[in-house]
Amino acid sequence: MDIVNDIKQTFKNGSVLTRLIYINIAVFLFVKIAGVFFYLAGQPYFLVDWLSVPSNTNELISKPWTPVTYMFLHAGFIHLLFNILGLYWFGKLFLYHLEGDKLLGIYILGGLAGAALYVFAYNVIPVLKNDNSILLGASASVFAVLVAGAFYDPDREIMLPLVGTFKLKYVAIFYILLSVIGISSTNAGGNIAHLGGAFWGWFYIYQLRKGKDMGAGLIMFINDIAGKLAKLLKPKSHLTVSHKKPPRDDYEYNRQKNSQQDEINHILDKIAKSGYDSLSSKEKELLFKQGKK
Repeated sequence: MDIVNDIKQTFKNGSVLTRLIYINIAVFLFVKIAGVFFYLAGQPYFLVDWLSVPSNTNELISKPWTPVTYMFLHAGFIHLLFNILGLYWFGKLFLYHLEGDKLLGIYILGGLAGAALYVFAYNVIPVLKNDNSILLGASASVFAVLVAGAFYDPDREIMLPLVGTFKLKYVAIFYILLSVIGISSTNAGGNIAHLGGAFWGWFYIYQLRKGKDMGAGLIMFINDIAGKLAKLLKPKSHLTVSHKKPPRDDYEYNRQKNSQQDEINHILDKIAKSGYDSLSSKEKELLFKQGKK
C-alpha cells in the first residue's frame, strides 16, 4: 500500500522529532489494537501494566525495561494528543538551535529522570509511600525538551492559540508551577515526573554550556545498536563481486588484451556456426560486456 510506503519513507528520511512522534503513535496503536484481541479472547489485559513504571521498587526490579518503555506509552487518545502536540511545538523550537541527536538524548534522559524522581518520591514521601501506582506517558520527556529550549533561548517569543505571545521562559515557568500545584491533585505521580524531566532539561543545557554533552554516550550507544540491527536485518545479496588486478606493465597489458580478443573471436565463430543460443551464459556475459566498451 502507498500509505505504508509513505510512512516508511517519512520515518526513514525524517528528523529525530518525526521519528519520536511516529514511535509514540505506533506504540499507542499497538497497545490499543492488542487490547481489542485480549478483550475478544476474554483474557485479562496486562500490556499497559507491563510497560509502565511501577512505584513499588520490588516490582520495578522485575520490570527493568519500564523506565524506557513508559515514555512512549499513553492511556488514551487525549493523553497522546497533548503530549504529541507539546513534543512537536517545543521540539521544533529546540531544533532551531541544536541538532536532532541532542533532542533524542534529552527526550530519553529526561524521561529517565522523571521516572527516577517518581519512584524516589513514592518510596520516601510519607503521604505517597502506601500508594501502589504506575507511571506512563511522554510528558516528563516533553518537559525536559521545553525547559531545555527555554533555558537555551529564554527570550524567544511564541504564539499560544487564544492566549497571545509570550517568551518561552515564561511558558516553561508556567508549566512547572502548574505541575507543582498539581502534585496535590489526583495525578501526583505524573506531576512529580514532570519536575524530574524539567530538572534534566535545565541540567543538560547547563552542562552543555560548559562543554559537556551529557547525552553523547547514550547517543553513541543507540547508534551502535541501530547499526548492528541494520546489518542484521539487511538482506544478503546473492551477487558476487570480483576484482581484477591491473596489469603490471605494457607486456602484461598486451597479453591480456590478446587473450580476451581470442575469446571474443572464438565466441563469434561459434555464433556463425551454431547461432547465438548455443552460447553459454558466461560467453553471453563476456560478449555483452565487450559490446558496451
